[in-house]
Amino acid sequence: MMQAIERLKREGGKVLYGGERLRGADYPGGCYVRPCLAASDHQISLVKEEAFAPLLYLMAYQKFEQAIAMNNDVPQGLSSAIFTSDLREAEEFLSASGSDCGMANVNAGTSGAEIGGAFGGEKNTGGGRESGSDAWKNYMRRLTSTINYSSELPLAQGIEFGE
Repeated sequence: MMQAIERLKREGGKVLYGGERLRGADYPGGCYVRPCLAASDHQISLVKEEAFAPLLYLMAYQKFEQAIAMNNDVPQGLSSAIFTSDLREAEEFLSASGSDCGMANVNAGTSGAEIGGAFGGEKNTGGGRESGSDAWKNYMRRLTSTINYSSELPLAQGIEFGE
């Protein structure tokens, strides 16, 4: 994490809060850090990598389509989140033209631990799902079937033609 923060600064990002090691009797070994909030440009290569550290990047955009493009312009695709009070933005983020991650969240973090939801990603972080209420679907072939036991050929949706 410390190397990532230094790299972020070198590439033009700015630490807004946190990012320092916590030391003292309550934090033995210097292995604890304060989560880091950083202002960053989307072009900084670090924001497209998984640092596996508590780093949150704030990036400005002009149009919502730009925000979705920035979200999707990474090789990973496990989980994504948007914080908004605009229902249209939330719906677009969750739609096929929105987030391309395996899990998408509105006004919630990207923990990936949603109870009952299938866990899994897209792109370089997946392509499958495990657990959750839909996990069985990975092992099944889903099929819609209709069986007509009469000697007549019914029309769809119960349609009848007059004489």
